[in-house]
Amino acid sequence: MSWRESPRWAAIGRWGLVGALTVVSVQSGAVAAGGRYVAPCPAAAVLCGVALLARRPPWPVAPLLTTAATAWWGWPTMGLLLVALFDLAARSRARVALVCLVTVLGVNFLTAPEYSLWRPQQYGSSPFLLLAMVGGLWMGNRRRLVEALNTQVEHLSVERELREEAVRAAERSRIAAEMHDVLAHRLSLIALHTGVLATRSDAVPAQVGERLALLRTASTEALADLRDVLGVLRAPDSASAPVLREVDELVDQARAAGQRVEVRLDGRPEEAPAAHRLAVHRLIQEALTNARKHAGGAPVALRIDYRAPATTVEVTNSPGVRSPDAVASGFGLIGLRERVTALGGDLRTGPGASGAWRLTARIPHPTGSERNGNRT
Repeated sequence: MSWRESPRWAAIGRWGLVGALTVVSVQSGAVAAGGRYVAPCPAAAVLCGVALLARRPPWPVAPLLTTAATAWWGWPTMGLLLVALFDLAARSRARVALVCLVTVLGVNFLTAPEYSLWRPQQYGSSPFLLLAMVGGLWMGNRRRLVEALNTQVEHLSVERELREEAVRAAERSRIAAEMHDVLAHRLSLIALHTGVLATRSDAVPAQVGERLALLRTASTEALADLRDVLGVLRAPDSASAPVLREVDELVDQARAAGQRVEVRLDGRPEEAPAAHRLAVHRLIQEALTNARKHAGGAPVALRIDYRAPATTVEVTNSPGVRSPDAVASGFGLIGLRERVTALGGDLRTGPGASGAWRLTARIPHPTGSERNGNRT
């Protein structure tokens, strides 16, 4: 909103205009009264000005006063009548404004006061009165249009915030579901191996056998609790196998689709936690998809480092041809940032110094105490 459209400046401008018109009307009324300021016409001009500037009077007060004063005296108070007609038209009361206009012209025509609106030219005042109404109609329509546009912008802003929140919630659910798969797989292995060792009572001491049985019971109970808490996040038709796909599959699919992809891999995926590998898979998937949509034909360079102290991903692509079917929503990056942040990492996206688009992510590896579940 510009300074001209701010309510404060609009109020100041109205006070200045009505004040100036009131002074002119008082002066003209005094001239019509033979130079006397203490007369009915100047007093009527002051009352009309006060009614136009008052904050919360009944809306018919100002139109009635200005109509009556102009109908009785004519030109001295016509300026204030113009303001009243403008206000009525701007507030969608054009019919009332038209009635006031016809009343003023009709009374002036019948009574023929000294300063009648029909003098010195027969229709001299009519264009001014009609222009005031037309201006009020235009201003009212413009104000209503601006309010409707502001409301629409607010609705779109709220809708976008809700969509972003839905994307974040969906990404959290996906992370929880994936971690449910991974942890369930690991706990199942622990329960299986401890169960096998516990059955060989002749090969292990009795105390060790008791510890193994306790460990097997604890892992089984933890697996059941995990399934109860996180299993509800899984979609009914989703697979139950752990989702630990490697990046090679995504690269092969991208190359099959015609993308030129160069990969630099440091370390082995097994050196990073399972949650990091899942995040890397999603980062590469989203980066390749965005490059295919927004930079078609441009080469893509991938650099992945699984080694401690942090898993890092860097994807760079030069400018290319934007796909005509591409829709820039930005919600994919929002979900990725939610995932990386949940792992304690940092995600950055944007154009680089050479104009190429760059996505970088750094996810620190957990410390030894965190690996053992002894977070402080």
